[in-house]
Amino acid sequence: MHEPLEGIALADERLGRPFPLPTVALPLVRWVDVSAVGDGVEVAWNLDDTRAATPGRLALYAGHAPAPLRVLPGAGEPEQREGITWRSAPLHDAQPSLRPVRELVWEADGLHLRLTAQGPWEPDALRAIVASIPIGSTR
Repeated sequence: MHEPLEGIALADERLGRPFPLPTVALPLVRWVDVSAVGDGVEVAWNLDDTRAATPGRLALYAGHAPAPLRVLPGAGEPEQREGITWRSAPLHDAQPSLRPVRELVWEADGLHLRLTAQGPWEPDALRAIVASIPIGSTR
C-alpha cells in the first residue's frame, strides 16, 4: 500500500537517513510522488512522455526490508547481472510510454533497493542510474 508523504524530508525521516536520490540527469519530470511503501519509501518520477519513444515513469524504493513483491503479468524469469536482479514484463495493456516495465532489485549499504522503470529504457541508462545512487551502489 502506498501512503503519500509530503516530501523528501519525510522520506529521510522514515529511513532514518537521507533518501538515496540518483545523481544522474533524468528525463524531464512532470511531477514527483513520495510515498511510504511497506517498511520503506518510494520516490516516483512521472516523466514528460509527450515525445515519441520516451519513457513515462521511474520509481526508486529504499527500505530496511525488501520492497513488497509486485505481480508483473507476463514477466520473464529474473536474471542476475552484476549483483542486481533484473526482471521485466511487456505490460501489453499499458500506454506505450509505460511499457515494458523493468525492475532492478539489489542491496547496498544496509538498504534494500528497487528501481522500477516503465517505458523504452535502455539497459545502459538503467545501469547509469543505479551507479549514480550515492550509497555504495553495485555497478
